[in-house]
Amino acid sequence: MTVLLILMLITLFCCLLSGFPVAFVLAGVSLIFACIGSMAGVFDMSYLSALPNRIYGIMNNDLLISVPLFVFMGVMLERAKIAEELLEGMSRAFGKMRSGLGISVVLVGALLAASTGIVGATVVTMGLISLPTMLKTGYSTRISTGTICAAGTLGQIIPPSIVLILLGDQISSANQTAQMKMGNLSPNPVSIADLFVGALVPGLLLVLMYIAWLVIYSRIFPQNTPPARFRKKVSISSLLKSLIPPLLLILIVLGSILTGVATATESASVGAVGAIILSIFRKEFSLANLKEVMTSTAKVSSMVFTILIGAAMFTLVFRGFGGDDAIHNVLGNLPGGLFTAMLLTMVVMFFLGFFLDFIEIVFVVVPIVAPILLAIGADPIWLAIMIAINLQTSFLTPPFGFALFYLRGVAPKTVLSSDIYKGIIPFVVIQILMLVMLAMFPSLSTKLPEVIYGKAPQIMDVQTDSYEDDDSIDF
Repeated sequence: MTVLLILMLITLFCCLLSGFPVAFVLAGVSLIFACIGSMAGVFDMSYLSALPNRIYGIMNNDLLISVPLFVFMGVMLERAKIAEELLEGMSRAFGKMRSGLGISVVLVGALLAASTGIVGATVVTMGLISLPTMLKTGYSTRISTGTICAAGTLGQIIPPSIVLILLGDQISSANQTAQMKMGNLSPNPVSIADLFVGALVPGLLLVLMYIAWLVIYSRIFPQNTPPARFRKKVSISSLLKSLIPPLLLILIVLGSILTGVATATESASVGAVGAIILSIFRKEFSLANLKEVMTSTAKVSSMVFTILIGAAMFTLVFRGFGGDDAIHNVLGNLPGGLFTAMLLTMVVMFFLGFFLDFIEIVFVVVPIVAPILLAIGADPIWLAIMIAINLQTSFLTPPFGFALFYLRGVAPKTVLSSDIYKGIIPFVVIQILMLVMLAMFPSLSTKLPEVIYGKAPQIMDVQTDSYEDDDSIDF
C-alpha cells in the first residue's frame, strides 16, 4: 500500500510537470492507481462512492459561488482601464522623489489587489505602462521588473483575494474535521470574513516592507532609482478622480463583508454590478467588452471547479491508501510539535510553488495537512494566512512563476529573463521574512479578528494520541 501511494504521488508530480490539464491529471492518475490498488487487494473501491456527494457539495457551496463573481468584477475593472489612470497619477505624484516610481507601482499594486485581485492583469498592465517609464528614467532593469512582479502578486493576500476564498473553504472544512475528531461536536466556524480581516495587517505590512526595501535600495544604489522628470504635473483633482472610484468600490465590497452586512457571495455580486456601473460611467462599457469579460470569467471559473472535482477524487484515493495516517504519523510525531510540523509544511509548500500553481496546492495539499496541523494546535486563521503568504511566492519563483511569465510576455526584448529572475529575489526574501514574523507573532493575523468579532484564537492544547485513535469519523 505504501509503495503504491509513493508511486501515485511521483506519477502525479511528473504528469503535472508535463503540462497536461491539471484536473484530468488529478482524477486520471488517482483512478488508475485506485484500480491497481483494488486488483492488488490493498484499496477499497467503496471510497470512490463518496465522490458524487463530494461533487454535489462543491456545486452546492455558497461560498464558492463568489469566485466567478469576484473574477468578473476584476476583469471588468481591468477592462475599464482604472489601472492606467492610477499608475499615471501615482507616478506623477511620487515620481519626483528617488525610488518614487517604484513606490507608486507598489501602491497601485495594493489598490488593484483590493479592487481586482487578478495577478495577470495587474502585472501586464504595469509592465506595459510603468516598465518603459522606469527604464527610460534610468531605473535598473532588475529593480524595475522585481517591483512590478512583486506588486502584482499582492492580490493574493490583500482581500478580496481568490486565494483567501478558496483557502477559506478548505480551512473551514479542515477545522470542522479536526475539532470533531477531538470530540467537539459543535466546532466554531471559520468564515471568509475572518480570513479577510486576518489578512489585512500582514498584507499592509508586506506593502510597507516592499516600500522600505525600495527606499533602502535607493540609498545604497541611488544611480539605479533616479527621480523622474514629468513635463506635466498631476493635479489633486485628477488624482482623486482616479482614486475615488476604486476606493469606493473597495469600501462597499470589503466593508459589507467585514461588518457582516453581507456574505462574501452577496458582496461579490454587488462588486460585479458596481464594476459594470463604473465601466459605464467611464465610457468603457460595450457588448464586445461584456462578452470578453464573461468569456474570461467562464474560463477561470470552469478551471477552478474542474480542478476542485479532480482534487476531490485524488483526496479520496489518497485517504483510501492510508495517506492521511502516514502524514499524521510524520507531522504528529516530529520533535518540536507544532513548530516543526509547520516548518516542514511551509518548506514543502514553498518548494512545491516552484512547480505547481497555487490552486493545485490549495486543493491537493491543504486538505491533507490542514486537519492534522489544526488538531495539533494551529489556529485556523493563522494557518490560512501563513499558507496564503507562502503561496504568494509561487507567483515569483521560477521556473513556473506566473508573474514572471506575464511580465516576460510584455517586456521589451532588451529585458533579459535572467534580469527578471534576479529582480524578484529580494521580494521573495521579504515574503519569507513576513512568514517568519507571522510565525513568531501569530497575533498579527489573529488579533484583529478577535477585536472586531470577539473571537479568541482557536489554539487547541491537545494530545495527538486522542486524535489518532478516534476512528469514528471518516476523513
